[in-house]
Amino acid sequence: MKGAKSAEQYLIKNPQWSACLVLLRELVLSISGFTETIKWGIPVYEYKGKNVAGIAAFKAHVALWFYQGALLEDRSNVLMNAQEEITVAMRQWRFKERSQIEKNADLIVDYLKESIQNQDSGLLIKPMRAKPLVIPGELKNALDKDSALLNAFEKFTLSKQREFTFFIGQAKRLETKMRRLDKIIPMIFSGIGLNDKYR
Repeated sequence: MKGAKSAEQYLIKNPQWSACLVLLRELVLSISGFTETIKWGIPVYEYKGKNVAGIAAFKAHVALWFYQGALLEDRSNVLMNAQEEITVAMRQWRFKERSQIEKNADLIVDYLKESIQNQDSGLLIKPMRAKPLVIPGELKNALDKDSALLNAFEKFTLSKQREFTFFIGQAKRLETKMRRLDKIIPMIFSGIGLNDKYR
């Protein structure tokens, strides 16, 4: 959510998730060395000036983000990449109710401490240089034939454009590609990203 200037404001703007967010925030701040700030409209926790963790509310869950989460051992297999093919280092842990956070509080703290240790050790996954956007032929043909569709498509961020192209490009059969194209064209015209409902 954009607009929050502090973690407290962020909690107020997300009352349905405040119990979960408050507990996650307490767990992060229980560890010495973290500094709380707001970036991209969410509470982000820095360690020695580097982004290490963040908390965020979505429609169906709250998430604890680890900016270098791919380096974590994740022995309990709880982390996921929310944007496959887009993010390399970042991982998130999702929670749907406060009891899940309470049950895993010690493990959450362990993961946060491991993140700090990795930072102190200089472990880092650097972001890859942005690859050029490759538009599958089926979508390219549709964009070439319809300037209004092209204009609508170009209003999306590069990452959302990639989601559309990946959705079509990963299909093996032409019939599947065309069915997926029929699905996304109304979304593009409406300004709705392919994965917006999950955000």
